[in-house]
Amino acid sequence: MDNWDEIRTAYHVAREGTVSRAAEILGIHHATVIRHIDALEDRLKAKLFQRHARGYTPTEAGLELLRVGQATAEQFSQLQSLIHGTSTGVSGELVITSLTEIVPKIMPLLKEFQDMHEGLTLRYLAGDRVFKLEYGEAHIAIRAGIRKPEEPDNVVQELCPAQVSLYASQSYIEAHGRPEGLNDLASHRFVGSDDAEARAPYYQWLSAHVKPEQITFRAGGYPIANAAICAGIGLGFLAEGSEAHRPDLVKVIGPVAEWGTKLWLVTHMDLHRTAKVQAVANFLKGRLSHA
Repeated sequence: MDNWDEIRTAYHVAREGTVSRAAEILGIHHATVIRHIDALEDRLKAKLFQRHARGYTPTEAGLELLRVGQATAEQFSQLQSLIHGTSTGVSGELVITSLTEIVPKIMPLLKEFQDMHEGLTLRYLAGDRVFKLEYGEAHIAIRAGIRKPEEPDNVVQELCPAQVSLYASQSYIEAHGRPEGLNDLASHRFVGSDDAEARAPYYQWLSAHVKPEQITFRAGGYPIANAAICAGIGLGFLAEGSEAHRPDLVKVIGPVAEWGTKLWLVTHMDLHRTAKVQAVANFLKGRLSHA
C-alpha cells in the first residue's frame, strides 16, 4: 500500500463512525474523506464500510483496516518519539474502556495520571460492551471476571479485587427499615437484573437466596440499577465505596466475598510495549494492586 493518507482517513472514519468527525480530526474537507475512502476501496477491491443515515459502520474488511491502522499509528508515534529523543514520553490520545460500575474508582486515578503528562488526551469508554482491542477500539481494557480473560493476542494482568456491597437509599430505609444482616432480608424489596442469564456473582447470589417476588424492579444495566437504588425503589448491589460519591446512599451489608470478582488489565500485544500504554498500565497497577 503506497498511500498512507487514504489508510489514515479510513482508519479515523472506522474509529469515529462518521465522515464529518473524521474530517474534523484530520483537518480536511468531508469531500476529501469520501474521496479517500472511495479510492482505497477501489484499490483494495473490497467494501470497507456500510453507509447508513447515522454514519459509516466498518465491514469485516473495515475492522481489519482499523486494527492495522491503529497499530501503524502507534508505530509512527513511537518512531517520532525515538527521532526526537523522547521515547519515554507520554502524549497523544489514550483510549481506556471499562465497566460502568468502576468508573468512580478509576476516574480520580485517570485525573492524577493526566496531570502528570501534559499533552495527553484521554478517551474513557464505559459500558457492558466488550471493546475489541485487536481492532484498535481501545488501548487498554479493564475487565471484570473471576476467570482470567483468554482472548488470543492479548496481554492480561490481574489488577485488583472488585468488591461489592448491598446498598439502600436513605428514603428506602425510612420507609422500610434497615436489614440487620443477611438473615433479615425476607421482608425487603430488591433491584435485580433484567437479564435472566446475568453472570455477575451478586445477581447469581440474589437468585439463589431471595424469592422472585421480592425482586420488584429489574434493571437493564448498571446505570439503571444505580438510579433505581438511589431513588429508593429497593435494596441493590453497587461497587464497594459507592456511598462516598452519593451521600444519600447507605451501605447495608458488605462487602461480601461471594458477591465480588476480580479486575483485569488487558492490552493487545501489538500496543503493549508502547510508552503510553506501559505508563498507564504501570500507574494503574501501582495504585490498585494493593487497594
